Amino acid sequence: MPLNPKSTQRIGFALIENFALMSYASASEPLRAANLLSGVPLYEVVPLSSDAAPVASSSGLLISCKSIASEGARCHTIFVCAGGTRQDWLGHEQLVSVLRRLSRQGIRIGAISSGAYILAAAGLLDNRDFTIHWEHAPILREAFPHLTPRQARYVLDGDRITCGGGIAPLDMMHAIIGERMGPHFARRVSDWYLHTAIAEPGAPQRGAAAERFGTNHPALLAVLEKMEASVERPLSRSAMAAFVDISVRHLDRLFASEMHAGFLDTYRRIRLDHARRLLEQSPLSVSEIAFATGFSSAGHFSRAFASAFGRSPRSARKRTLRGG
Repeated sequence: MPLNPKSTQRIGFALIENFALMSYASASEPLRAANLLSGVPLYEVVPLSSDAAPVASSSGLLISCKSIASEGARCHTIFVCAGGTRQDWLGHEQLVSVLRRLSRQGIRIGAISSGAYILAAAGLLDNRDFTIHWEHAPILREAFPHLTPRQARYVLDGDRITCGGGIAPLDMMHAIIGERMGPHFARRVSDWYLHTAIAEPGAPQRGAAAERFGTNHPALLAVLEKMEASVERPLSRSAMAAFVDISVRHLDRLFASEMHAGFLDTYRRIRLDHARRLLEQSPLSVSEIAFATGFSSAGHFSRAFASAFGRSPRSARKRTLRGG
């Protein structure tokens, strides 16, 4: 495959402290494989940081980096690769400023996992189609109410590329390499990693509701998904029964036989799980989280949270900030 080495594309990865190593590897390793399989340097992987200092992954592995301010303009594409919690995504004003400048210069800007939060802070996702890791989507919507991330593995929108993270970058890189080198070559790269089941961009990030809840009953699954979508304004038992066109008594029987828990207990646990994620990843106060998850008061929420998780909401937040 005769290609001029001058056609090498520099792909930068702006690494944020506590970035997920799996996400970074899933995005960068296919580029290395493409070079090996082609026999020419199609891609150059360039780890970047705001101050050119090494950045530690969530597992503690240090990655040596170059300065994004000095090297970014030489890149074809730059991905912001983040993970961790919202505390890790804040305080990156210098990076935000550089990303805005590079975008104006025509550099393609992308994000992996929670990196989309930083792109949102830079204003680079306004009027764009994008995604973010499902766990961080509620946090992004709270901070940027005008933005609505898609529940997709990855999204290509012109010069914006976003990906949910985990192993989804393998799918994204298959598409990106295929755009440049053709589907046959992209398939060879995927086969190199035994990545035989390539997902479509819009494939879901999470396992199906049937897997998450351990039931295959269609009416019950519809109710459980509705519960997840209505944590702020919980619906009544009768409203849920009407939603799936069954009686309230039949709905109660389904929860007892399939979930081994009552309607209210199941709904409360879904809301409290959502509240725990908000405590870990959002700047919202305990009172704001209480109302965002359908509780009538902070006191009511705190008692329910402590009963479910064995600690108060404030204690859970302090433990997260300590990294414990």
